[in-house]
This record gives sequence, structure tokens and C-alpha cells, in this order.
Amino acid sequence: MSLNRPYAYVGELPGILPLFPLSGAILLPRGEMPLNVFEPRYVAMVDDAIAGARLIGMIQPLPGEETAAEATQLYDIGCAGRLTRLAETGDGRYLITLTGVARFRVVDELTVRTPYRQCRVSYDRFSEDLTTGAGADAVDRESMVSMLRNFAECSKLEVDWASIDAAPTETLVNALAMMCPFGANDKQALVEAIDLKTRAETLIALAKLDLAQRNGDRPQWH
Repeated sequence: MSLNRPYAYVGELPGILPLFPLSGAILLPRGEMPLNVFEPRYVAMVDDAIAGARLIGMIQPLPGEETAAEATQLYDIGCAGRLTRLAETGDGRYLITLTGVARFRVVDELTVRTPYRQCRVSYDRFSEDLTTGAGADAVDRESMVSMLRNFAECSKLEVDWASIDAAPTETLVNALAMMCPFGANDKQALVEAIDLKTRAETLIALAKLDLAQRNGDRPQWH
């Protein structure tokens, strides 16, 4: 999705972000995450985001902190998402879509009066996140599609292969990383992959391991 407010360099991004901790859910640059926002603290966060920079930091709580709303310990790396769609439901909820902009590192958490958490963040390690398609040429797309076919067959998933073939490589890698049914640690490894090639290789390795475990430790890979 194209943003009404594109960002040319990380210095244009706010140094303080509201945080939305959510276990097992990750956001990546130019990925889209639909959310049903119903807790009062996060409804307030959406209200403030609309009035402000329209950016929200998606981040996972550490394992053992699965009750994300009450989690005290978070991973260091998350992704800032721009609020690109919003609908009111009439019963106090928001249906929103966040579009990934750039990953960030948590520097420190602030003491705030808002009902939601806020952190000071740094984007310095992730400046290439703002460049559409950065690193796509280095991805082994054939292996990615092969992995998806094996995974879909094993999981009995219906896949629109025409859309897969037409998708840009970056879109394919990041969408698969966001959708894959892996645990929080594995999801976080995908968030923290330094570039698109590394993320694709990590995704393939995780899918191979998952398929091998489903097949009694006998890898089924072509």
C-alpha cells in the first residue's frame, strides 16, 4: 500500500512510539496488519495516533509474558506501523489496518500518564526498511515458492498461486513471515533478520523444520 505520508529517511519518524504488545503477531515493512481494537487503553491509543503521527509500534512480549496487555518484558525489536484504515463499529471498537513502515529498537520505556505504554526508540539499524524492495534481488524466490507449495500441501491450505506468482518478492517474503504459524521466538527471528535475504532464508529453514516434525523427522523437501 502506498502511504499518504511517505518517509524518505528515518529522521522523519518519531522518536517516541505508543506500543501495542501482541504475542505471536508481527508487522514488517509494507506489510498490512488488520486489528480489532476493543480494550479501552488501545482505543485511546488509536484516538491519540489519529490526532498525532498516526504511527503505532507493534512489538511482542517475551515468552512467558503471553498476556500481552500485562506483560512487563518485551522484545527489543518491533515495527512501526502507520494507521492506514479505520472503521468505527458503533460499540466502542475500532477495526484498523496498520501498514508497516520501519523496524525500531527500544531504547527505554517512558513513565507516562497515558493508559498505554510508550517507548523511546531508534530506527538507525533499519534505515533500508524505508526503501521498497531493498534486497529483493538477493532472495532465492524459487526456494521460497517451493517451500510455500510444500507447506500448503502439508497444511491443506488453499493458495491463490496466480497472486503468489504476481507478488513482488518483498511482498511475498514479508507476507509469508507475518502469516506463518510459528511460535513467538521464531516470529521474532523473522522480525530481527537483518535483510530480506536473511528473512527468506530463516523462513525457509523454519518451514523445513516444521515439515520435518510433521513427517516424523523425515524431511519432505524438493
